[in-house]
Amino acid sequence: MITPPPTRRIPVLYFLFMFCVLSTWLWYISSLDEIGFLARRWAAALTMIFGSFIAGSSPEGSAAISYPVFTLLLKIPPPVARNFSFAIQSIGMTSASLLILGLRVRVDWNYIRYVTIGGVFGLIFGTYYVVPLISPVLAKLFFVSLWLSFGITLWRENRKPSRFVFDAIPDFQRSDQVRLALFGVVGGIISSIFGTGINIFTFCLVTIYYRLNEKVATPSSVIIMTIETLLGFFLHAQILRDFSQESFELWLTCIPVVVFFAPLGAFVITKLPRTVIARILYVILFVQFIGAMVVIRPTATQWLLSLTTLGAGLGLFAYIARLTRRPAV
Repeated sequence: MITPPPTRRIPVLYFLFMFCVLSTWLWYISSLDEIGFLARRWAAALTMIFGSFIAGSSPEGSAAISYPVFTLLLKIPPPVARNFSFAIQSIGMTSASLLILGLRVRVDWNYIRYVTIGGVFGLIFGTYYVVPLISPVLAKLFFVSLWLSFGITLWRENRKPSRFVFDAIPDFQRSDQVRLALFGVVGGIISSIFGTGINIFTFCLVTIYYRLNEKVATPSSVIIMTIETLLGFFLHAQILRDFSQESFELWLTCIPVVVFFAPLGAFVITKLPRTVIARILYVILFVQFIGAMVVIRPTATQWLLSLTTLGAGLGLFAYIARLTRRPAV
């Protein structure tokens, strides 16, 4: 008996979304009297080629690239960079998510569902009560140091020949619902500061503690960040109304870039084995840390904060990696 070839999956929703976005963008740009800002913002568009590709192909949102480049190299104020991150990810991450769903890439819906519930509360709380208290430079140092500690831990875990992974969180219990929701709250607070964070923060938990396959956890984290970023964009554009003209110009400049490159990243990741995806993540986290150190040029006190965070993160993730989940009776 001859087995029929697999049905080719066409991401219809993504193509419809892309057509609507590009046609609306062209119509709006053609209605403007002055479009010189598109040329002036070329550095932002170049940044987002890499940022949006990484957003679609890893648990790092594009803000992990755009936020440090914009604030530290292009001297764009942190609130502008954060609001731009929410806005541009509403296009790029949505494109990537629609492609993931259209291609029926495997994701873990328990991971997505409960992290998102917690993330909504964390994002709202962080926007109103945490963001006004945070120093952007110290926050960035904490951000890159913590994720580097996760990358080192994941590298150590993947070096173990006996390490096994799951394609879904096994033996899912009520305690797992609470744990994922709580991590979602913390991740939402992180996202309120940078415009990204819930994806990589919860990715740490599910890959280290639950041993979820990176090939499943990555597209799942993309969908989580999509939902979070749409809420963040709505909060700043419609509720707080602090979406500045500069953020708007940056957004318009980068829309045609991210609508292609974010889903391209999501497509590429479906073709790579789990170990390659993990190696790509190691490189991203290491380069992100080195880049931040070069640009920020931390003082002795800031170096101490960074190294303390790195050490504490290594201890935390190593402890999580040693934990053993008890199966339901």
